Amino acid sequence: MDNLKSFHLDQFKKDLDELGIHLEEEQLHQFMQYYEILIEWNSFMNLTAITNFDEVLKKHFIDSLSLVKVYDINLHGTKSISIIDVGTGAGFPGIPIKIVFPGLSIVLLDSLKKRVRFLEEVINKLELKNISVIHGRAEDYARENEMREKFDLCVSRAVANLSTLSEYCIPFVKEEGKFICYKSEKLKDELFYAEKAISVLGGKVEKQTDFFLPSSEIYRNFLVINKVKKTPLKFPRKAGLPSKEPIK
Repeated sequence: MDNLKSFHLDQFKKDLDELGIHLEEEQLHQFMQYYEILIEWNSFMNLTAITNFDEVLKKHFIDSLSLVKVYDINLHGTKSISIIDVGTGAGFPGIPIKIVFPGLSIVLLDSLKKRVRFLEEVINKLELKNISVIHGRAEDYARENEMREKFDLCVSRAVANLSTLSEYCIPFVKEEGKFICYKSEKLKDELFYAEKAISVLGGKVEKQTDFFLPSSEIYRNFLVINKVKKTPLKFPRKAGLPSKEPIK
């Protein structure tokens, strides 16, 4: 793919501007490559129900990058921030974040082998460095020493209730790091029931931010959780329990 002119990117660029993001041409190429690979693979496996070009740009790429509303990556200077994206699916939000901020160290975690193969293809074709994909369950990897409490930031757009998601994610975060979850609905009730889980796991809610994606009425919500103390060794519990029996 040599010609960006074949893509209508005016709105995408405006949306990026609204987020304070400016991309080089090579990065725009990477996003378009990502889109093409996503659509190609989606034709024979279920990666996303959203396939329209403009919708992918808005609801996947811009949505992923809206992290900058609550987390200033540039604030950390030259230090390479380590990020884990739990339940990454088709690579959201991890790969868009990596394209825009190539200096980050990112791990993508997903439980489905087919999706892992897709992600490896994207990383290879886009020539992304210092990003890896792991096939497995969060409950298993968060118990292992090389990954437990090793990340500055954990992000997740995975669909799960907040108590369950907190048990998947908070154990990966080092003390003074953050867990930021992406939500598409109002969080008041969910947060009420998850407060105990967040506290037990060593987290403390810093802020909740709701907003609309640029130039749209698409509602989104971020919950930012600080890791204020170590997660007790018994968490996360064995695979399946966090979803069947959320901490109450």
